[in-house]
Amino acid sequence: MTAGRPMPTQDDVLGYFNTLSNWGRWGDDDELGTLNHITDGVRLAAARAVRHGKSVSCAWEVAVPEDMERSTTTCPCAADMPGAENMPVPGFRNDRRWGFSSERLGVTFHGNTLTHVDSPCHIFWDGMMYNGRSHSLVEAATGSAWASVTAAANGIITRGVLLDIASVRDVPWLEPGQGVLPDDLEEAERRQGVRVRSGDAVLLRTGYGRVRHETGAVSGFTQAGWHASCLPWLHEREVALIGADTPQDVQPSGYEGVLMPVHAVSLVAMGLWMLDNCDLEACATTAAELGQWDFHLAVAPVRFAGTSGSPVNPIATF
Repeated sequence: MTAGRPMPTQDDVLGYFNTLSNWGRWGDDDELGTLNHITDGVRLAAARAVRHGKSVSCAWEVAVPEDMERSTTTCPCAADMPGAENMPVPGFRNDRRWGFSSERLGVTFHGNTLTHVDSPCHIFWDGMMYNGRSHSLVEAATGSAWASVTAAANGIITRGVLLDIASVRDVPWLEPGQGVLPDDLEEAERRQGVRVRSGDAVLLRTGYGRVRHETGAVSGFTQAGWHASCLPWLHEREVALIGADTPQDVQPSGYEGVLMPVHAVSLVAMGLWMLDNCDLEACATTAAELGQWDFHLAVAPVRFAGTSGSPVNPIATF
C-alpha cells in the first residue's frame, strides 16, 4: 500500500493492457506512440529550459572489449594502401602526407549494460506489438517493418525531468529489488520544485549509476527500478519517454505471471519509448548544483533500418 494508493494486483496490471492502451489514439498507422506528445510547442518549451548553457551526457562509455567487438585499421600513408593505384580521386596516389584510421564495430545493445533506446517493436505481448501489429512483421533478415527505431529518425527532443529517488529516500542507492512507486515520484517533484507535464521525458535515478562507478559491477537480473504501479501515473501525465539508471523494471517485478510489466505495458500497450541503462550521476550532480531539475534533452537514435532500438548518448542541457 502506498499513501492513498492501493498496490495493484496482478489482475490490475494485466488490465493495464486495456485501460492504458494508446492503440488507435493517433491513428491506426501510428508508430510513434507517446512521442506524439512531443509537439512543436513542447520542443519550444524544452529550449526555454536551457538557463545555464551547461551540457552533460547521460550515457555510459561503451567499453572495449567488454561491451563491443572492434577491429581498427590504421594506414599511416594512404597512398601506400593496397589498391591505391586504382583510386579515381585525382592526386590520391601523389599526396603522401595523409593517412587514416577506421573501425568495424559489433555491438549487442539490449541488456543491462549499454545506454540505449527501446522502440515499440522491442517487446511482444500475446504475439502483438504496439497498435495491434503482429510479431510476424519482424523478420530475421530485414528486422521489423513496424515501429522500429527509425520511426524516431528526427530525434527525440523534449524537456527532460530528473527524479532523484535515492535522494528522496535519503540513501546512496536503492537496493536490488526495491521498486519506485508513484508516491516517490510525487515526493521528488515536491522536493525538487518541478512537475512532470505532457511531452516530458522522465529520467529515474535509483543511484545504481553510483554503484557502477564505485564498484564497476553490473547487476544481474535483480535490480531497482520502476514498479508497475507507476504506469497509470505515466499515462495520466502523458509522459513521452522514460529512462532509468537500470533496465527500467524493478526485478523481481512482484508479479509471478508478468516478468517485465513496465516494459510490456509501456512498449506494447502505451507505445511509451524507453531509455535503458542511463548514467545519471553527472546529471544529478549538475541538477543539484544548479538547483534545476528540468533541462533540454536530446536523444538521436542511429537510423538502423528495422531495429528494435539503438545505442544512444542522451544529452541534457541545463
